[in-house]
Amino acid sequence: MSKTTAITKGVLVSVEVTYQPEHSDPRIPRFVFSYLITIENQTKTAIQLLRRNWTIFESNGTKRNVEGAGVVGEQPVIESGETFEYTSWCPIQNKMGYMQGTYLVKDEMSGELFDIEIPRFQLVLPDQLN
Repeated sequence: MSKTTAITKGVLVSVEVTYQPEHSDPRIPRFVFSYLITIENQTKTAIQLLRRNWTIFESNGTKRNVEGAGVVGEQPVIESGETFEYTSWCPIQNKMGYMQGTYLVKDEMSGELFDIEIPRFQLVLPDQLN
């Protein structure tokens, strides 16, 4: 399991990735990774996560964009000093790839909209790491 972090305008995003061999099938090929996202609001006001925008890159050059409202069916409000966690997953067709993106959030006090960086994280089978 690897962990990466990024902080943007006082919001810390951490990602932990785990390969899921029980949901993968190299014959197809299909390699599934789960990722735990922790969003920590270190600002002085509450924020609301409105949208996500992901880019998924695979080692064969394939690139996919995924965007939509909220995360895992929610548009959470994260109070100052609080965290929000969720787990999701991503299938790829290669043994290596990576993901990165942004969250669109709203400052609940000012109404300002801004993007928060989701740090680039690796999707790599354990046997590919040397």
